[in-house]
Amino acid sequence: MSIGNNKNFFALFGLLFGATVWGVIWFPYRLLEQAGVSGIVASFYTYLIPMLIGCFVFGQQWRALFRQPTRVIWLVLAAGWTNLSYVLAVIDGEVMRVILLFYLSPVWTLLLAHFWLKERAGLKDILVIITSLLGAFIMLYDETKNFPLPSSPSDWLAVSAGMGFALTNVITRKSVHLSLTAKSFAVWLGVTLISLLGMLFFGQVSTLSNAISVHDWLIMLAVGLMLFVSTLLVQYGVTHVAAARAAVIFLFELVVAAIAAYLLAGESMAWNEWMGGVLIISSAIFASMITDEPHVVNY
Repeated sequence: MSIGNNKNFFALFGLLFGATVWGVIWFPYRLLEQAGVSGIVASFYTYLIPMLIGCFVFGQQWRALFRQPTRVIWLVLAAGWTNLSYVLAVIDGEVMRVILLFYLSPVWTLLLAHFWLKERAGLKDILVIITSLLGAFIMLYDETKNFPLPSSPSDWLAVSAGMGFALTNVITRKSVHLSLTAKSFAVWLGVTLISLLGMLFFGQVSTLSNAISVHDWLIMLAVGLMLFVSTLLVQYGVTHVAAARAAVIFLFELVVAAIAAYLLAGESMAWNEWMGGVLIISSAIFASMITDEPHVVNY
């Protein structure tokens, strides 16, 4: 097998591995929640692990974060909120519903790029926005409501996670000197800090000193290691695969999540969620083909 083929294989493997991890990552977090370890506390530990590993493995590269102090603060906060709110959403909400609402992120990216980066929205961009919002309208449809809106905290968290992801992408465009490793470290650091603030706000800091079972520690260690490894593999993948193709490959997460949610949680989607989801995913694929935005690794 040639070197080129090896690169293509590992790039594809890295993207599929990352998509698989995020298709099932909700399950260990739910197990921890059931064991009394809240999503905020579990997020703190599971992101602290890759952050500490990253400090040793990429000590020279992550220091680049501090060369852009103002902008990197927003990157850390946005990336941190994105991942934490996503975790909290999939713990309490229906997995596929949460993921599909998260996939509204191209809409928010286009809007932020238009109003913040002054990038002119073309007809294709407007079509993406309309298609995504129509999908969300259908998915959130409820006969008891005059106008469909997110109906639960998990819905709102999922939407806000997508907004945070869009904000992270836009900030990334303006942080061209940061390496993918530094940006990944910003994600780990962001979730750790936001989770710590959440524990302070909700009075969960005492959990840090309370006894957590060995079984739960092993789950958090496994999740933390998966986050670290998937980050590295996805970084390699997005470096060697065209942006549009990588974005489509990432959608494998939906397949994994749908199967896992059905088998592990007995969850299934209603007809309007399927229809709305198809429109949202179609617009996400279309958006990946008409935009050339950098990948932000939230894995």
